Amino acid sequence: MAVLSGKASTGRFGEVVQPHLSDALALARWLTGNAADAEDVVQEACLKAHAGIATYAGGNARAWLLTIVRNVSYTWLARNRPRNLVSVGDLADLDELAAVPELGEAGGPEAALIAKADAAALEAAIAALPHAYREVLVLRDINDLSYREISIMLSVPLGTVMSRLSRARGLLISKLGGQQ
Repeated sequence: MAVLSGKASTGRFGEVVQPHLSDALALARWLTGNAADAEDVVQEACLKAHAGIATYAGGNARAWLLTIVRNVSYTWLARNRPRNLVSVGDLADLDELAAVPELGEAGGPEAALIAKADAAALEAAIAALPHAYREVLVLRDINDLSYREISIMLSVPLGTVMSRLSRARGLLISKLGGQQ
């Protein structure tokens, strides 16, 4: 494997990593629980990705970066937070997650409030899922990774990914269905 020069590694970093930084930040937010911690995690993950860019053999760059972000997130959480204090979800990001109509659009302010309430309920329901289910749900339904990519990322069989995702969705449906 050829070693990349400083300029070449920076150029490759820009091509491989930078297009996926928003996904990396979104995953880190879900795993750490807030935007400030997520930014720290993504910064550390970018340093690791830059240091290891020469070892990137091609393939799905997004999955490669999200794997680094996931690993850095858990290392960061173990180093900075006691296990019983780890929270997930950043309620300040609900505006970004919800497709809220503007005041001038059809539906008006009432529809906007309902959409925000629905987004908040969904956020809370996802945050309440057991860790293994939440992780698979976020990777599949929010970050849009394939089952195979998640399987490789988490080092679990493909069937485990599918069953965890099914259970996570079932728990969400029962939790959200009971709030009506």
